Amino acid sequence: MAGGAAVSIRFRVGDEVETAIGRGGPVVGLETSVIGQGLPHPRNVECIDRMAGAIRESGAVPAWVGVLDGDVVVGLTEQELEVFTEPGRADKVARRDVPAACASGRPGATTVSATIWAAARGGIAVSATGGIGGVHRGRSKDVSTDLIELSRVPGLLVCSGPKSIVEPTATAERLEELGVSLIGYGVNRMPSFLATESAVDLGHRVETPAEAAAILAAGLGLEMSSTIVLCNPVPVAHAMDAREVAEATDRCLQRADDEGIHGPDLTPFLLTALAEETDGRSLEANLALLEANARLAAEVAVAHAASGAGSATGARSG
Repeated sequence: MAGGAAVSIRFRVGDEVETAIGRGGPVVGLETSVIGQGLPHPRNVECIDRMAGAIRESGAVPAWVGVLDGDVVVGLTEQELEVFTEPGRADKVARRDVPAACASGRPGATTVSATIWAAARGGIAVSATGGIGGVHRGRSKDVSTDLIELSRVPGLLVCSGPKSIVEPTATAERLEELGVSLIGYGVNRMPSFLATESAVDLGHRVETPAEAAAILAAGLGLEMSSTIVLCNPVPVAHAMDAREVAEATDRCLQRADDEGIHGPDLTPFLLTALAEETDGRSLEANLALLEANARLAAEVAVAHAASGAGSATGARSG
């Protein structure tokens, strides 16, 4: 494979992505769980268009990650993505689920944890998502596998902080314990997904994609084993009031508790319930921040490639 991109019997890189990686061009890794479970049809199709469009407009190549026909695929084609947009068609796949997902042969929509692992293995240093998982609010106290994977995969992830359905302070504290860097993009406080900020102060801040790319290059050069989380707040025009979001989330958590929903099913349920509780405003904000994060990730990837570092993460395996 050109450029030394990773390949195995259960792992493949799409042609366009392979070519971009081989020439050291900018590539952005993208999860498919957001279109498989996070957004309703047909808004998930709109999400694909908006995120991929923002990345291409910025001069980078989108690399959607998912499990298809028994393989982990980095760089799904538009046709291959169609199966992930069909309601209920794809299973939700975290990092721990990857072997079972491949063995089952069913489509698997990758979460952040599986996506950054696969992206790094394929030689991609920059990824984008909406919000990361974390320490859930409420009595369940579920903890997302995103946090552990962020602590052991090199690269940079653009997000709008933790999802509204998790506890931001507890999530930030856990990431600090795990040695994961949180960097604000033009902000001093960690964004809270649908709201522009939480109560969590960030120790580091950058103002430009080039500054973020410099931190990424330093981390890779030092062979740091963790992901740099670049926190990009939701666009102001779509930002929601933090108190309103918290109160709506509490109502959603009560609904989940009443219906006995927990584990992998909890996040998709809460995201859908939150859209209902906010008359669809959370959905519009979610789409806006996903597009903005994809654009910023592409700009960082372009700056990283221009510096001569390319897409390499140092984590490729053959």
